[in-house]
Amino acid sequence: MIKTRVLIVEDEEDLATLLDYNLKRDDFETAIAGDGEEALLKVEEFRPDIAILDWMLPKISGIEVCRRLRANAETKNLPVIMLTARAEESDRIRGLETGADDYLTKPFSTNELIARMRAVLRRIRPGLVEDEARFGDIRLDRSAHRVWRDDKEIHLGPTEFRLLDHLIRHPGRVFSREQLLNAVWGSDAFVEVRTVDVHIGRLRKALNRYDQGDPIRTVRSAGYSLDAAG
Repeated sequence: MIKTRVLIVEDEEDLATLLDYNLKRDDFETAIAGDGEEALLKVEEFRPDIAILDWMLPKISGIEVCRRLRANAETKNLPVIMLTARAEESDRIRGLETGADDYLTKPFSTNELIARMRAVLRRIRPGLVEDEARFGDIRLDRSAHRVWRDDKEIHLGPTEFRLLDHLIRHPGRVFSREQLLNAVWGSDAFVEVRTVDVHIGRLRKALNRYDQGDPIRTVRSAGYSLDAAG
């Protein structure tokens, strides 16, 4: 499967590392640039599908980088999400008028950023985002936020939906509770590890509502995986 390429342009090293970790964990291919000049070089070398661009950058500002990308015929359609500590409406408008496709104010959750990225890609480059996933008799529609099993609709809460979405991307792979916690709640969330068990239990109950079998396997001392139904 071809991975979506994301260029992270951020001069705060800790934040850049956090974004890099979370995006790779969600199956994106990433590259990092620490200033505006490096960002423009990386766009040519890495050929990203989307750019996460900080407003305040050394050498060349994020606003200027965005302006140059839009002025270049080869990059004028590159999706850009701008990150900034500026919360004023006038700043947000300025960022969007410069050509940013979306605007996220710091601090933000990585889950929200990834959701915004998928929304922008779905709108601008729909071929890069798969709206539907299948595993056995389970069908998940990301855009409609709906799940079916054997053509019977399964009603899931937001957390259970994200859990299933993550597991269905990696069928057969065993995830520890800590890995699921980071993947679904985010590494910056303050949630107890045992919370994963509660939501796995709810997901199991919902998926097995019509007695089709339990597709979630518990691996003792290791975690959970999505395996062959029944």
